[in-house]
Amino acid sequence: MQPVRRTSLIAQVTEQLRAEIRSGRWSIGSRIPTEPELTELTGTGRNTVREAVQALVHAGMLERRQGSGTYVIAASEVGGTLGKYFADARERDLLELRMALDTTAAALAARRRDDVDITTLRRLLDERTDKDWDNDNRAAIEADVELHRAIVVASHNAVYLEFYDSLLPSIEQVIRSRTSKSDDSYDSEHHEMVHAIIEGDQDRAAAAAKCFLDSLISEYPDAR
Repeated sequence: MQPVRRTSLIAQVTEQLRAEIRSGRWSIGSRIPTEPELTELTGTGRNTVREAVQALVHAGMLERRQGSGTYVIAASEVGGTLGKYFADARERDLLELRMALDTTAAALAARRRDDVDITTLRRLLDERTDKDWDNDNRAAIEADVELHRAIVVASHNAVYLEFYDSLLPSIEQVIRSRTSKSDDSYDSEHHEMVHAIIEGDQDRAAAAAKCFLDSLISEYPDAR
């Protein structure tokens, strides 16, 4: 038997880490295990793990953050490529794209949500409502993004979810930029949207999503 070449071993470990992301065990926005933990998980050395992680950084699936760790930013290479593209887009353009995505997702979720989705949406809506947008802005934004992602999950469309995940880092950036200028958290609109989804009212769910996104877009000058 021929010994496993180093390049083959790196490829195997890269695929092992990629599988953790694709399966959802390492979700979008989460920090992956530390390098020592990865060496134990994969049964390989630090250099092999380091190169495998770097391969996924280059693919746009992972992002190193100085002093914090390495985070999942996309569930696939395609998502990573889209994420890089969206990162340079104008805020109004992103909001107009989000209008199309969120209103459709809300309608699909109203039609397809199951009991697990309903429980998740109720919990996340409560968590979003409880956040203090003035004093804990970061936690509030995370709760907001998590709720909107859960609505896309409730659409039960895997392609939709992967595309939305590629947009999430840019969505978070737009929300951060906006909340630095305004303290309106649109609580009532989010309650209306989630309850419409839970009750299975597609038109009402889409209308609620459109309502607050229209308001957000109106804060930006029209594109010319």
